Amino acid sequence: MDALEALSTRTSPAALTDPAPDGATMERLFAAAMRAPDHGRLRPWRFIIIDGDARHAFGTVLAEALRIRQPGAAETILAKERAKPLRAPRIVVVAAVIRDHPGVPEIEQVIAAGAAAENLLVAAHASGFGGFWRTGAAAYDDTVKRALGLASRDAIVGFVYLGTPATVVAPPVGDGVARVRHWTAPAGDG
Repeated sequence: MDALEALSTRTSPAALTDPAPDGATMERLFAAAMRAPDHGRLRPWRFIIIDGDARHAFGTVLAEALRIRQPGAAETILAKERAKPLRAPRIVVVAAVIRDHPGVPEIEQVIAAGAAAENLLVAAHASGFGGFWRTGAAAYDDTVKRALGLASRDAIVGFVYLGTPATVVAPPVGDGVARVRHWTAPAGDG
């Protein structure tokens, strides 16, 4: 699959199952992710893999973080949060480890990590796997960040779920051209 086909046919499957990409494939996915645009060559992205039984432990972290945010949360809501990591055989937490830099503001570091996450998803699709990107309150939660070895200042840009799509999802029919416009300078500028 060439790059344009991968970019224009990638979708977010509703469900992912085994197998997840193997080790050699994951190395290729990360190589693609790390080719994301990166102002200042800071390489702010960090990738934290959660798979196997670690998904259950991460579910416990998510439920505990939710319990702290919402002390009165019902057990059914906590159980739903605990089950989120089981939606796919592998999760890659994509984070931006923020550094002070005079020429590269924090937002550009976060965007670079976001571009790396997108590259990861497109590379997974091009390799015959599926993936979807989630955030939610857990991505902004300091309890979750600490559990993953991140600082409060760091940004989790996404939980990228990877596996084999349970069903084939057709790419959405878009209105892409309708979202593109040309800017022209106002008359008299020049």
